[in-house]
Amino acid sequence: MKKVYVGMSADLIHPGHLNIISEARKLGTVVVGLLTDKAIASYKRLPYLNYEQRRVIIENIKGVESVIPQETLDYVPNLKKIKPDFVVHGDDWKTGVQSKTRQDVIDTLKEWGGKLIEIEYTKGISSSILNAGIKEVGTTPEIRMKRLKRLIDSKSIVRLIEVHNGLTGLIAENFSIQKNNQVREFDGMWLSSLTDSTAKGKPDIEAVDLTSRLQTLNDIAEVTTKPIVFDGDTGGKTEHFVFSVKTLERLGVSAVIIEDKIGLKKNSLFGADAGQTQDSIENFCNKILAGKRSQITEDFMIIARVESLILKAGLDDAVKRAKAYINSGADGIMIHSKEKNPDEIFAFCKEYSKFEKKPALVAVPSTFNAVYEKDLCDAGVNIVIYANQLIRSAYPAMIKTAGQILENERSYEADENMMSINEIIKLIPGGS
Repeated sequence: MKKVYVGMSADLIHPGHLNIISEARKLGTVVVGLLTDKAIASYKRLPYLNYEQRRVIIENIKGVESVIPQETLDYVPNLKKIKPDFVVHGDDWKTGVQSKTRQDVIDTLKEWGGKLIEIEYTKGISSSILNAGIKEVGTTPEIRMKRLKRLIDSKSIVRLIEVHNGLTGLIAENFSIQKNNQVREFDGMWLSSLTDSTAKGKPDIEAVDLTSRLQTLNDIAEVTTKPIVFDGDTGGKTEHFVFSVKTLERLGVSAVIIEDKIGLKKNSLFGADAGQTQDSIENFCNKILAGKRSQITEDFMIIARVESLILKAGLDDAVKRAKAYINSGADGIMIHSKEKNPDEIFAFCKEYSKFEKKPALVAVPSTFNAVYEKDLCDAGVNIVIYANQLIRSAYPAMIKTAGQILENERSYEADENMMSINEIIKLIPGGS
């Protein structure tokens, strides 16, 4: 029998996939190269089903002899290993992100006289439409919660942006761009206490209690499906924190980040000048331990935010604390800085790379915002959080519009700043 190789993602199985496999069967023994989560996430969204779930499905499709992982978009390593007589693929990869991959397949097959067979794209089937349909249906708390760990495992860096209401949640959920044949989007949402408080007209001193913040969380969760990371400030009293963990976990939040400070909460970017006090290592470790004991699933994450650099306690203190927090069960470390350059962040990352245990490392480039994601990734950062940019963008625009109305005693001059009424109505699904 001739050997036939079929590479596919197979996340949302549809008749097009079945047709490809059916046609491949006519040519010989079918081996499916199933793209791993990491391979798929390298150029578009993380698949809904993980690799093992997709493998089980494909293995049980009639005509599939075996399934092997395809670790990247590049077919060549698998092709050279099994030397198939044919590669079968849909004819929809002649342009776009996969066009170079297609040419590499053709060139490689020539080495042993193999041939590329392209099957006409199945009309009426669109992964984009299926994806939109799934988003419209929504998600479950369990699926949403699990997604953050999958993203950390599958992507070189996970990109989060702050949200403070349903509208900003929709921006994080739906906005994307295409660059260098890749789809770029935000992988999840950061429910910031600063921006949530600011949107409510309150100071960022934990004046907005958990009950009020959960209303914001519900507003966002109702219209989104991506992972949510919750800004837990100090976590409050340990006795209270255990209930917060249970509540957030039940609602499908993927992670809570708590900072190692005590007393009246003040924004970290004020630094040591604001009279902020760092918690003792022992007390904060006990809080982490209590939180981990209280959670039900293995998917919920408690991430410890180290304030040593903010409070000028130094790199050694930051390293000492990070090790202690990890040993107490922290699922990640967020290292914070208010400097204009990332030097002290990179210094911490260098020390972190030497740790025996290295859970997810989080950075928040609010003040050192000239740094590129790639540089953070190369330093070992797993998650980057754009922690306040949406609300900081919205406020100047609203002030400008308000000023133009007062200046001109009408709103006509402000039209250039605004969406049309029709656009705002159509912005929200079901609004028109």
